[in-house]
Amino acid sequence: MPSLNIRNITDETHQALRMQAARHGRSMEAEVRAILEHALAPTQQLGLGATLAAIGRDLGGIELDITRDRTPPEPAPFE
Repeated sequence: MPSLNIRNITDETHQALRMQAARHGRSMEAEVRAILEHALAPTQQLGLGATLAAIGRDLGGIELDITRDRTPPEPAPFE
């Protein structure tokens, strides 16, 4: 199994890691592994856009006949 050495961390970071590991009942090494695994785990939750796109694909999709309005916008009156 691969290993990783981390050098030059601040004393404050080292102490915070030690305290967090103790709160979780783990060694510092196990705590670092848990932090890395959590940070790098792929998310299972889809965002709104991906969810809507999936629904559209499941329904067979639709083609919209949309013509872009190229009229320049009128500035808002601030009077």
